[in-house]
Amino acid sequence: MLVNQKNILDSEEALANGTWVKLICGASNQDLPGIADLCAVYATAGVHCIDVAADTAVVFAARQALDWVQAIKGIRPWLMISLSDGKDEHFRKAWFDPKQCPTNCPRPCQKICPAKAIEAIGGINSKRCYGCGRCLTTCPLGLITEQEHSIQLTDIAPLLKELRPDAVEIHTAPGRANAFQATVMELMAAKVPLKRLAVSCGLEGHGISPKELAKELWVRYSCLRKNNLKPLWQLDGRRMSGDLGIGTAKIATALWEQVRPIAPPGPLQLAGGTNAQTIKHLPDHNGPAGIAFGGIARKAIQPWVLEAQANQISLREWPEGWQAAVKEAKQLIEPWLSKTSTKQKTC
Repeated sequence: MLVNQKNILDSEEALANGTWVKLICGASNQDLPGIADLCAVYATAGVHCIDVAADTAVVFAARQALDWVQAIKGIRPWLMISLSDGKDEHFRKAWFDPKQCPTNCPRPCQKICPAKAIEAIGGINSKRCYGCGRCLTTCPLGLITEQEHSIQLTDIAPLLKELRPDAVEIHTAPGRANAFQATVMELMAAKVPLKRLAVSCGLEGHGISPKELAKELWVRYSCLRKNNLKPLWQLDGRRMSGDLGIGTAKIATALWEQVRPIAPPGPLQLAGGTNAQTIKHLPDHNGPAGIAFGGIARKAIQPWVLEAQANQISLREWPEGWQAAVKEAKQLIEPWLSKTSTKQKTC
């Protein structure tokens, strides 16, 4: 399947045409070799934006990969960093003391972990853990806990000055309008020009209706408008669940259908439970501005990433593995890059 090169190069046009694709590396993912390989593979495949943790080492690894892709392919997606205006499941890590594990434990936590952050012995590899939380309820002894992994408000401005991303995403929740505004003020204090300020929120875990979610987004829109920031609304269907199947794809698309008539101006982008099935549940015309793939995108090329790490090389240094990973990545994103364009309101 041929992909329109212009769509790959122009992120704003992709948002306007409804063909925008973003890779979510994970807001708590600090697996530097894995992140570099993820960024290189999906940038080559044609995503318009790569979303990484707001971490100096992570951003450095991502930029090195994007520099390589730009030199080889002449394309470069936006680099986005994720923040939160309060406690959020995207900004946590699981933890347990392996010394407390019985020697005969079947380790169901290991079997369920999509990030392969739990191996046959030892505890959790915190660099790989991205906080999905699936292991928390599987331990028969209840040994696994969660630890918050977020950035303090006062650290945002200096960090942003250092990292200088193309875009920023703020994960927010109902009732946190003041916290959101305070976070935006820190972004403004950094005086770093941003192509877009993405706002991520959903219904799950908040006990609100789509109408109430839209009201929350309108409050955020007022804040962004006052600060001359261009919004991108990320509707989080079912958090970090895209690798679970067709049901999560339906949740993500249903949320978009419910919110779009009452949402504030700006492109609406799907996330949370998105996978290869998502596009099948959307209309051919007047669809969303685009999609973000997280867990499903990471899982798709995970075998080659892990094998490269086991051999202590970059995936880019292994031609067969590289080609297979890029092919797999393209199978996921090309239906979006190639789908019928539909003009969106992208103010």
